Formats: sequence, C-alpha cells, structure tokens
Amino acid sequence: MTAPLRAFLIDDEPLALKRLARLLEATGRVEIVGSATDPAAAPARVADDAIDVVFLDIHMPGLSGLQLAERLPANVMVVFTTAYDQHAVTAFELNAVDYLLKPIERARLSATLDRLAARRADPARTSLRETLERLTSHLRGASYLAHLASRVAERVQLIPVDEVTHVYARDRATYAATAGAEHMLDASIVDLERKLDPTKFVRIHRGMLVNLAWVSELHADFGGKLLIRLRGERRQELVVSRDRVRPLKERLGLV
Repeated sequence: MTAPLRAFLIDDEPLALKRLARLLEATGRVEIVGSATDPAAAPARVADDAIDVVFLDIHMPGLSGLQLAERLPANVMVVFTTAYDQHAVTAFELNAVDYLLKPIERARLSATLDRLAARRADPARTSLRETLERLTSHLRGASYLAHLASRVAERVQLIPVDEVTHVYARDRATYAATAGAEHMLDASIVDLERKLDPTKFVRIHRGMLVNLAWVSELHADFGGKLLIRLRGERRQELVVSRDRVRPLKERLGLV
C-alpha cells in the first residue's frame, strides 16, 4: 500500500486553510503534518519535518508564495493554491509545479494528487529551484494594474499606481490615496491585492495596502504600535497590525 503524502499547508486566510484541509483529509491520500497562516514562520516549521509537499497560497501579505517557496527545502514539492489571474495559471501549466485554482474542485484536487504521487516516485523529477526560476521568470511578464479607476459622476479618472501612496477600506468603500487627494474605487481590497504588483504593494492590516515606494520610515509609538510614515509634505502615518509587522520588515529587509 502506498504511503500517504505528507503535506504542510500555508495560507494567510484561516477559512481557506480549513477548507483545503477538509478536502485533503477526505481523499484519504494525504497526511497533514502541519499548517500555518504566517508565511514568514513557515520555512522553519517545514524544515523540521519529513514533508513531501507544501500546499501554498501565492498571494499573502509581506511574503508571496513564490518568495516563500524559494526558502523551502529543495526536495519538497509545491502546489500553489491560488485565485490568481490567467497569466499565472498559464505559467503553472508550463512548469512542473502544480496549481489549484480557488475555489478548489474535488476532481482537480484528485488529479493533482495523482501527479504528486508520480513525481514522488520519480527520482529524476525537476528540482524545485529550477522550476521556480522558470516560473518566476514567466510571471515577471504578467500584467499588473498600471492605473486605478475612480468613477466621478459620468467621468472616470485614471490614477497612475506609482502616485498611489496607499489603498484602504472605509465605511464599506475602497479608496486610493495620493499625495494630495483621495479617490473612491469600485474594487475591493482583496481584488486589488491580486491585481497590484506584490513587489510594490503590501498589506499592512486587513483594510489597507501600502505602496513601499512611499514609505519614508518606521517607528513605534508610546503604545508599542508600529507606524509607517509616508514621504511627502503631509508626512502621513499609518498603523501596522501586529500580525503584519514581521512580513513588512521581511519585505523591507529589516529581519
């Protein structure tokens, strides 16, 4: 009898993590040896166990799935679980790393497990490092939003993303802030996080993305909270939630 695949699950959304765990356990082909919602802490935990495969969300705050995969042991297989756009899906299909498009379908999951079992039995399978290099190179050609659209009456204003200091949710609406104005958007924070370049925009708490190019400095206030101070005349300060502090510092090379 074939031994079950030993799997570790990583997703910053707890509900998505629980659903994936249920789907995998229902197959009877996978032993879940651990899971994590904090991408920064995951590599050390994966290294401590004999793991066959990591199921990994590609879009996470602070540390993307691609960046995290580069830190995993070279012998570990990776399956990306993603709600990413078609550019990424095409890239996954061209490479040896597999993917599962959210919401995950049982039939597609079964096919993925078949592929993983076959790769585990093949000692000559393509290394994770080689595959990631090809995948990362392909994804660099993926298109991200160059402008954000703000509708005002019968007019649509296009705001260059390089001018956007941060994007935030307030009173069930989403706004893009620039150095001198705020613009209401039609998209949600979750949707924009997928469509904005993850090397430039980072989520600093549940309802806000910040453009790293506009970050001037970090400092702690008297209550122990970490604050971001933005460039520009306003010197605006934004609060970083506790669970986003380490991923932000990772992105800024401070850890």
